[in-house]
Amino acid sequence: MEALQSKQVLEKAKLHRELALIEAALYVAGRPLDLLELCSVLKTRSKNKAKKLVTMLAKEYANRNTALEILELKDERYVLQLKAEFTPHVKKLVKRPLISAGPLKTLAYIALRQPLSQKRVIEVRGHHAYGHIKLLKEMGLIAFERKGRSSILRTTDYFADYFGLSHDLSVMKKELRKILEGEKAAEEENKGSVAGVGDG
Repeated sequence: MEALQSKQVLEKAKLHRELALIEAALYVAGRPLDLLELCSVLKTRSKNKAKKLVTMLAKEYANRNTALEILELKDERYVLQLKAEFTPHVKKLVKRPLISAGPLKTLAYIALRQPLSQKRVIEVRGHHAYGHIKLLKEMGLIAFERKGRSSILRTTDYFADYFGLSHDLSVMKKELRKILEGEKAAEEENKGSVAGVGDG
């Protein structure tokens, strides 16, 4: 009886440790991780085991009712992120943007005009956009598919989830235009108030 109890205690401790490892991996990565990456953290070859554990952790998060959530994305990738409704309240506390201005402008261009060819993005945004596209792909924000000789770029579901936008492309584009117009108006307002200070 005692041997059985100690075995159960050990199994429970092992499970807690494995869940903590997955949580740590998702937290540190700050981007979606696939099952192979989670397997390497768990030191296992079993994708089923990794999937079972990350699903269990996602349910735990859902039951906790916290500001964070674990989402399953396409291609069996998982991400730990802030729930969209909390982003507007805390974004001013972010010390540095996750994406710097150049890649962000390239991302906005792709998002508003998608699906579009990589060639077109480079024509408009310049040769440095190759680096932006590579970074945005690594972050899981954009994906590309081969159509003949050209690469067609589009945003991912993770992009929509990350920025709290609709997955419906036409709705998303409207939401983005509204956000960008709001930012432009705020910039104009700031310029005006700065100019006003100098006039006195």
